[in-house]
Amino acid sequence: MSIHLTDDIRSVTELKRNTREILEQIHETRRPVVVTVNGKADAVLMDAKSYEQHLGAANLARLLAVGEADAAAGRTRPMRAFLRELKRARKVPR
Repeated sequence: MSIHLTDDIRSVTELKRNTREILEQIHETRRPVVVTVNGKADAVLMDAKSYEQHLGAANLARLLAVGEADAAAGRTRPMRAFLRELKRARKVPR
């Protein structure tokens, strides 16, 4: 995701005056808009679909981090042993 500095940073006053236009921009470009208050970034607006994608990616990254930490700490086992245990636990026929 990229941000165009001239198009994607708007003041809260602009947001109040041009809400519909800014929302249309967000939906058309799928880029977030940074909203400023007194010249400083205060909030980020993005379309719901992009937000859902970001949430999904963040959740996946959290899960991967746990696995990576386990591997780094040596908490691993051979794949064949894992698959055997999984088949037994789930009663998967051979």
